[in-house]
Amino acid sequence: MGKRRRVPERRGLGRRPALTGLVVAAALAGLGTGGYVMFGDGASAAGSVQTAEDRRKEPLTAADVSAAAETFLAAWQQGDVARAAEATSDPAAARVHLAGWTEQARITEAAFTAGRPKGEGLTFAVKATVVHEKLSKPLAYDSTLTVVRRAADGEPVVRWRPSVLHPDLKDDERLLTGEAGTAPVKALDRDGGELTADAYPSVAPMLKSLAEKYGKKSGGTGAIALRAVPAEVAEAAGKNGDTPPGGKKDAKSGKDAKKAEGRELLRLAEATPGEVRTTLHPGLQKLAEEKVAAKPLSSVVLLRASTGEILAAANAEPGLNTAFQGSLAPGSTMKVISSALLLEKGLASNDREHPCPKYSSYGGWKFQNDDKFAMKNATFKASFARSCNTAFISQAKELSDDALTREAQQVFGLGLNNWSVGVSTFDGGVPVQSAAPKAASLIGQGGVRMNPLNMASVSATVSAGSFHQPYLVPPTVDDRALAKASRSMSSAALGQLRELMRYTAQAGTAAEAMAGLGPSYGAKTGTAEVDGQDKPNGWFTAYRGDYAAAAVVRESGHGGENAGPIVAALLGATG
Repeated sequence: MGKRRRVPERRGLGRRPALTGLVVAAALAGLGTGGYVMFGDGASAAGSVQTAEDRRKEPLTAADVSAAAETFLAAWQQGDVARAAEATSDPAAARVHLAGWTEQARITEAAFTAGRPKGEGLTFAVKATVVHEKLSKPLAYDSTLTVVRRAADGEPVVRWRPSVLHPDLKDDERLLTGEAGTAPVKALDRDGGELTADAYPSVAPMLKSLAEKYGKKSGGTGAIALRAVPAEVAEAAGKNGDTPPGGKKDAKSGKDAKKAEGRELLRLAEATPGEVRTTLHPGLQKLAEEKVAAKPLSSVVLLRASTGEILAAANAEPGLNTAFQGSLAPGSTMKVISSALLLEKGLASNDREHPCPKYSSYGGWKFQNDDKFAMKNATFKASFARSCNTAFISQAKELSDDALTREAQQVFGLGLNNWSVGVSTFDGGVPVQSAAPKAASLIGQGGVRMNPLNMASVSATVSAGSFHQPYLVPPTVDDRALAKASRSMSSAALGQLRELMRYTAQAGTAAEAMAGLGPSYGAKTGTAEVDGQDKPNGWFTAYRGDYAAAAVVRESGHGGENAGPIVAALLGATG
C-alpha cells in the first residue's frame, strides 16, 4: 500500500450549526498508488508521520477547502470570534474584523450557505439582519473565501482578507452601522418660507454649509446605514459609541470628509432634516438672484447696517459662493478703509489740497491712475470721488507697515478670521506688508483680499458708525457670540468719510448708478487688475439709509458700470 497521510484532528469545535451546502468531509476513492485517504481518528495506516514541511508542500484538495471553510464559517456563525479567527491565516487581524461584525456593524442572526469548492476557493451566501436601535433590515449577499496552508504547520485555513466579511470591503476598511453623512436642514427665510435651491439657486452652497453646522443642532439626523469606512473611523466610533462626524482632518477638505463617510452598503433609514431660520428676505433674495443671473460672474450681498443681518446674497454661478467665500483684490473700494486711516492720522482732510499726479512711485514700483489722468490742485474729496490712485500711494511713506492692517481689524472687524455668520465665510485679509506691496494695499491691490460680504460690511460700518458683524443665522439660534471690533473710528473721521462717500454717489464715479437714491447715501467704485485676465474685476460698495450692499463682477471692467447697477437695484428695493 502506498503512503497515506495523517489527517489532523479538528479539536474543540463542539457542536456546529448546520451550514447548508457545506461539504463536511470528502471520501476519496480509486486513488491508486501514492494516493491518500482520510482517517477519522487521524492515525496513519503505516504508522508514518507527515511533517509540517511535508504538509505545506501538499496541494489542497476539495476536502481540505471544505473542511477549512466549515470550521471558519461554523465558528463565525456561532459568534465564537476567537475560534473563527484561529481558523484563518491572520488571527489577530481577523479577530478585530469579526468582533466588529456584531459590535460596530451590528449584524445579527447570520446564517451561511456554502457552495462547492472551486480550486482553492469557495463561494458562500450570507443572510443576516442589521440592527440599529429600533431599526432593523435584512442583509443578503454572496462572498468568497480562499483556503491556504498555514505557514506554521501546513494546516488548511481561510486566507484572511476583510473582503471575506463582505466583497465590497477593502483591506484598510471596516464595517460600521450608524448615522451616515451630514444631517440635512430645511432653511427658512425670515418670514418662515422655505428656501430651496430650485427657487433660489444661490442658496445651494449655503444649505450645505448650514447642514454642516446646524444639521444635528436643529434636530436633523443623517441616514442610518451599514457602510464600509476607513479603519480609523470605525475605531473612533467604537470609542465614542456612535459614528463620529469625521474629526479635524476630515473637516479640512471635502475629499477627506467624503472618505471618512465611507461607502454605503445598506440603508436602514432615510435622513431627516432639521429646521433653521435665516435672515434672508424672500423678495430681496429673489431680486438678487435675478440681477446676478443677468450678469455673468457676478456676486452681491445686501445687509441691514445697524444689525448685520444679511438680507440677500446671490451668485451668478450657483455652485460657487463667491459672495461669502471669495478672496479677491477689492480694487479702489478698499479706499474706504484707507481713507479712514488717513483721516484718523491727519494725513488727509476732505477740503485740504491733496495732490493727484499722473504717476507716483514707491518701493521701486511706479503707480498710475486709470487712463493716466491727473488733477491739479485737487482736494482729498475730489481725489476720492474720482478714485485717484496716486493720492493714496503718495501717503505710503507716512505709514507704518501694519497701519492699514490695524485699521481694518480694529475699526472694520476684518482679517481676524473670527466671524460667526452661520455658514462658512472668508472674513477678509489685510496682511502686514512693506515697500511697494504696502502702497498697493492702499488701493486694494497687493495682498489685500475681500469678497462682497466683506465690502458690504465696510459700507455698513460707515453707515452705522460702528462695526456689526454680518450674520445669516440669528445668534439666538445657538447662543453664539458675534465678532466685535475693538474700537470705532473717531467721530471727526467718520463724518468726513460719510461726506466722501456721499459726494462720490452724487458727483463722482458712482453717480450714474446711484442716481435717485439720495440723499442719505454713499458709495465707492473699484476696479481690480488681475494677472491673466483681459478685463479687470469691477467692484461697487454703497449704503442707503440703514442698508448696505456690495457686488463684484469678475472680468467685466469698471465697477460703476458693471457692479453698480446690481447694488443700486437692491438698495432701491429697500424702500
